[in-house]
Amino acid sequence: ALPISIKTSTERMLARKDGAVGWMIFNNPARHNAVSVDMWRAVPEILGEFERDDAIRTIVLAGAGGKAFVSGADISEFEEKRSSVDSVAEYNAISGRANAAIIDCRKPTIAMIQGYCIGGGLGVALCCDLRIASDNSRFAVPAAKLGLGYAYAGIKRLADVVGPSFAKEIFFTARQFDAIEALQMGLVNRIRPLAELEAYVSNYAATIGGNAPLTVAAAKLCVNEYTKEPAERDLAAAAVAVDRCFASADYIEGRTAFMEKRKPAFKGR
Repeated sequence: ALPISIKTSTERMLARKDGAVGWMIFNNPARHNAVSVDMWRAVPEILGEFERDDAIRTIVLAGAGGKAFVSGADISEFEEKRSSVDSVAEYNAISGRANAAIIDCRKPTIAMIQGYCIGGGLGVALCCDLRIASDNSRFAVPAAKLGLGYAYAGIKRLADVVGPSFAKEIFFTARQFDAIEALQMGLVNRIRPLAELEAYVSNYAATIGGNAPLTVAAAKLCVNEYTKEPAERDLAAAAVAVDRCFASADYIEGRTAFMEKRKPAFKGR
């Protein structure tokens, strides 16, 4: 089946459904996919569409143009959108809702990173479950070169992935790290040659999509609860998600397929 394009509220965000994979593409290549306010606003809309469609099992976030995943916020908007305390608060609320939509998405998300993944772009990638990068990718948080403050939630997400020491190094130096360094820090899960990246990510997404959706969703929920402060963890929700797996038709299908030595056909219920 051919991919299906989805209409979005701005042409700077593209969305398509390709089999069981939903693709959300930051489409501002002239600015290395720097994210403008209208792009941030479109993120929850697109993810909502993918979440409502049971046929979509995995979601891939990518950047258009081949030079960048996302190079950060669109600084050309800063004078207008981020020059006063009030405008900064409004901007942060809009970008915060976009990041929350990625984090709270029940389906697995993969950031397919090629080229620049800088500042807010790295923030977007860290909101995803997995990060798969091309060998020419570059990573940085240049906040210390701009004099801007980074909120606790974003720094915690980075430290949860790379640990406190590397999180400090990334922020203190504000320098660019290459793909090998990113892999060594645990910032990315995998590196592929640029020419192979999209095919590899498509296959990876399809592999995840072929597994039992309730099991994957329960694992995602449990890991996300683990990263919260102990007092904030919803262990009851985690237990419910795990119990749902054992009560599902997919659990019967998985056992049956195993006994019959065939590939299971999971339905997500």
